[in-house]
Amino acid sequence: MNYELNKSAILRLADGTEYRGFSFGYPRSTTGEMVFCTAMTGYPESLTDPSYCGQILVATHPMMGNYGVPDDERDAYGLSRHFESDHIQCAALVATDYSACYSHADARRSLGEWLSGERIPALCGIDTRALAKKLRDEGAMTGTIVFDDSPVAPPVHDDCLVARVSTKQIQEYGHGRPKVLLVDCGVKNNILRLLLERGVSVRRVPWDYDFTHDDYDGLFISNGPGDPAACIPTIQHLRAALADDRPIMGICLGNQLLALAAGARTYKMKFGHRGHNQTVRQPGTHRCFVTAQNHGYAVDPATLPDDWECLFENLNDGTNEGIRHKQKPFFSTQFHPEASSGPVDTMGLFDQFIEKMKEV
Repeated sequence: MNYELNKSAILRLADGTEYRGFSFGYPRSTTGEMVFCTAMTGYPESLTDPSYCGQILVATHPMMGNYGVPDDERDAYGLSRHFESDHIQCAALVATDYSACYSHADARRSLGEWLSGERIPALCGIDTRALAKKLRDEGAMTGTIVFDDSPVAPPVHDDCLVARVSTKQIQEYGHGRPKVLLVDCGVKNNILRLLLERGVSVRRVPWDYDFTHDDYDGLFISNGPGDPAACIPTIQHLRAALADDRPIMGICLGNQLLALAAGARTYKMKFGHRGHNQTVRQPGTHRCFVTAQNHGYAVDPATLPDDWECLFENLNDGTNEGIRHKQKPFFSTQFHPEASSGPVDTMGLFDQFIEKMKEV
């Protein structure tokens, strides 16, 4: 047996189903929404993605930990090179197999050591593909990891998730033009990095900040966790921004918030899209792209006003993957064009946003 697997625990679903596994993280009971991710690589990035805040992440790829975890190295902008935020955001991790023996040039510790250091529970020895099939067939549900000697914490509710992960103060990056005002609903580091690499300056503001009187050339609405309808201040401020002609770009939660501000509706999906292999298409064309996604809510395209249209659609289930205004320079994507680790099929959308700012 792997030397880190020294304690067993139970994963109990809301319908009463139980799975027994072995702990390779911090031995603490916890509760969260069960979600599954089909990505084969990128667990340091996924675990630190703010969009996973408060969720128990089920990895369908059969092995976790084989390439370890790097140090928190910083780039020229002061952003983490390997992580999407400053700590692990998931409530817990569930895997089929775990390897404490890792091999990678950047690795400095095992996945189990990292999880334990941040007090995040993790279980292996569970058939995660069968678990993912159950969640796909029966829909999202709450799960609880139970250790005999640890009390169970209450789950984190949707109405507080964005407030938990958003910046608490205004932050400035770069000195170039155009100027981007970024509304941080749980922004990933690679979104900031890709904007800054294109020579712009970024003003990062809290999710509920009133930006309607600020000086900027383009507005960016980030990804984030939870129900978009709970972000009432952001929607109100966005609605005011739609009366302007300055470009707007949104990603993931940003897509949903832009749609709500425009007058459309959103809904909770049965089990969501999470992985690095979701294919999308531009409606009316044969142009397809492979994308990374992480969301449990979606825009109802039938409720879009007449001056808006669907920009991308999911080829697996036909759900909306982006919207755009027919006349003004406003657009958003449900997927992640900045995905790290990959794919990078749609990274050029950042260039389109920069060009729209320069035109205006």
